[in-house]
Amino acid sequence: MPMKAEDIVELIREGIENAEVEIIDLRGDGDHYKAVVVSPAFEGLSRIKQHQMVYAALKGRMGGELHALALETRAS
Repeated sequence: MPMKAEDIVELIREGIENAEVEIIDLRGDGDHYKAVVVSPAFEGLSRIKQHQMVYAALKGRMGGELHALALETRAS
C-alpha cells in the first residue's frame, strides 16, 4: 500500500528539527513523490548527509511503503 504524502511530511518533521516540507506527487499515483526539505539542521552538511537525515527520519520505509522519493534539501 502506498504511503500518504501527509505521513511522509509528519515523519520528516518529527525527525528533522524545524523542517519545512513540501511533497509533490510526481505521477499522480500516490507512489512517486518529490520532497523539498528545508531545515537549519542541514547547515554545513553535504547533500549526502542531508539526504541521509531524511532517509533516517523515514524510519526504514524507503523501498517498502514508500516506493520512490526524489529529494531536494537545503539549509535555507
